[in-house]
Amino acid sequence: MSTVMLEKVLVVPTKLFHELGHFQGFSPDVERYFEPLIGSDQVSYRPRGEMEEDPSFKQFIPYVLFRYTTPDGEVQIFDYQRGGGGGEARLRAKRSVGVGGHISLEDAEAVNHTGDVYREGLSRELEEEVSIDTPYTEQAAGMINDDESEVGKVHLGVVHLFDVESPAVTPREDDLVDAGFRPVADILAELEHYETWSQIVMRALFEK
Repeated sequence: MSTVMLEKVLVVPTKLFHELGHFQGFSPDVERYFEPLIGSDQVSYRPRGEMEEDPSFKQFIPYVLFRYTTPDGEVQIFDYQRGGGGGEARLRAKRSVGVGGHISLEDAEAVNHTGDVYREGLSRELEEEVSIDTPYTEQAAGMINDDESEVGKVHLGVVHLFDVESPAVTPREDDLVDAGFRPVADILAELEHYETWSQIVMRALFEK
């Protein structure tokens, strides 16, 4: 088994998520889910390879969107195509608007003085995947759950929206190809080419 599959990742019991209120797709109610899940004594770190096949647990995933509004008011979102390298094999060759990944046991061991393992993992993922050379503001925009796909059954996403002052976000990883900011309207017109989470969040946040 690969090192990636042996990596121990943060998971929460699916049962606990259901007790808080199951939803399919997108929920803007971050407060209802985030703290009760991440702060639960039922959080654990388990081998990723096992968790990819066990829907009784949800892998907790930060999912960051970068939004840029041009001087003439056009809203653009950073997007890219997943290459054939590492990461989730079931998502390869799909386009995506989300940057992020798993919270790992290594994050828990390296956590900073705040003790916030989630923030530690989010910061590490961003540092690994993209270079952000512009000021930005951040907000937690919602949660994603998709039990209608094999990938979605074992993941739970926290959507973060970063509003950047300039479109100075570039990929660090070779696996993020054809990357850049695109108008929201163009992305919405081609959603069938995007991974399911991207489809869900784009419809929820940007479709009128």
